[in-house]
Amino acid sequence: MVDCIFCRIVRREAPARIIYQDEEVTAFHDAHPQAPVHVLIVPNRHIVGIAQTRPEDAPLLGKMLVVARQLAEDLKVTDGYRLVVNSGPLSGQSVFHLHLHLLGGRPLRWPPG
Repeated sequence: MVDCIFCRIVRREAPARIIYQDEEVTAFHDAHPQAPVHVLIVPNRHIVGIAQTRPEDAPLLGKMLVVARQLAEDLKVTDGYRLVVNSGPLSGQSVFHLHLHLLGGRPLRWPPG
C-alpha cells in the first residue's frame, strides 16, 4: 500500500529510528512512546491487521515474536515487558498495518487501557 506510513518506513521513505530490519520484518521506535522502551515490529509486507492474516503467515508472525524477544534483550528490558497487538479501531489500532508493540522500562499495570 503506497500511502501506508509503516510501508513508507519499511522502504525508508519516511523518517523513523529503525533498530532492526531484514527481508521480512522491520522494527523502529514508536514516534509517541507510551513507555521508556516502545518499539513497533512490523512485517515488511503490508497486512492490514491480525484479522487479515492467513495460516501461511504463521512463520512471519513467529518471526515477529522472536525479533521482539531479541530486541527486549538488546534494550535491556528482560525483567519485564509487554507485547501488544491491537485489532481494529475499537482496540485502538490507528495505523492499519499489522504491528506488534514492545513496551518496557517501567512497571506495566494490569488491566491495560
